[in-house]
Amino acid sequence: MKITVVRPGELGESERARWRALQKADPSLDNPFLSVEFAVAMDRLRDYVRVAVIDDGTGIVGFFPYERHSFGIGKPLGGFLTTCHGLISVPGLKVDVRALLRACRLTVYDFDHLVAGQPTFAAYESDVRPAPVMDFTAGFEAWLEQVKANSPKNLKTVRYKERKLGREQGELRFEYASADPEVLRVLLGWKSDQYRRTGRVDRFAQPWIVELIDLMHAERSADFSGVLTMLYAGDAPVAGHFGLRTATTIVGWFPAYDTEYARYSPGIVHHLRMAEAAAQAGVQMVDMGKGGKEYKDWLKSGELYVSEGRVSRPSPAAAVHWMGRVPFNKARTIVLDRPSLYKAADRVLKGFGRVRSSIQQESSNSVVKEPTGAS
Repeated sequence: MKITVVRPGELGESERARWRALQKADPSLDNPFLSVEFAVAMDRLRDYVRVAVIDDGTGIVGFFPYERHSFGIGKPLGGFLTTCHGLISVPGLKVDVRALLRACRLTVYDFDHLVAGQPTFAAYESDVRPAPVMDFTAGFEAWLEQVKANSPKNLKTVRYKERKLGREQGELRFEYASADPEVLRVLLGWKSDQYRRTGRVDRFAQPWIVELIDLMHAERSADFSGVLTMLYAGDAPVAGHFGLRTATTIVGWFPAYDTEYARYSPGIVHHLRMAEAAAQAGVQMVDMGKGGKEYKDWLKSGELYVSEGRVSRPSPAAAVHWMGRVPFNKARTIVLDRPSLYKAADRVLKGFGRVRSSIQQESSNSVVKEPTGAS
């Protein structure tokens, strides 16, 4: 095996075409976060993005995109922003993983959403988890029947709220694949508010992430594109989503809604409308990502599997990394496995978000008055 490390932007057109061909040949790789377009966009914005090109002597058999941080710490491409990563290769390829790390100048590679079962990394998986999907391969109506079977009461309630929203706020209209940047700004504003309200870090406070979203929104090709959807009541936008798609799969990324309409459950209403529009547009699957909200269990009609784990080469940096990450990952797994703990943690974060918002509001309302007669 010959392993050459370059920046994704340095790949020639023949190499990019090979990447696309490998991805299309393996259904487990049908995820836009594994697409060459995403790697090239990340490379434009981040200096630490690299890709290992693997050649077995007959030609290129794989690509391994990654991030190389200080002390040789390796992370998946896109890190906390993405819900899928791994080796894009011919089926069944097994590379000597420590030789791969050496070629990439990595002391450790830590993963948490790797395509499960890849031979190169399978021995290093510490946990494998399901990622629920909305599967439309049998048609939208078949999927909807599965949703009804999952919870008839939930579907009935959401349909009632959908009708009520249209009746009280204006006729409902759904826009699929909007190209309007102002609509995207509305959605990102809602999402930032949600992050702050629930005690999470606002990802869009980092300008490069906003620029990445803009680059992805501008992508328009048969194999890869950004998909912006929006639900309107009358002329008012009420709920939307921005995600990425391959020819057949959309990955859930940034859903959000206007909290003024929260009583109508606009996020779920939007998801039902998005599912119908996506199926009509030829999408066969919406990958909702592992973990998180209860609505995923209700809307799912299938599952994919992703793994987390760690592989390293002996070094002081790898030892320090182990002490910092492994106990945290184990604690997170315990919380995710116990609904009562997950809900308690979520309540704590939301409480923190409310306190922080209150402090910010008080600060903005405070006015320092100048003494009388001050010049």
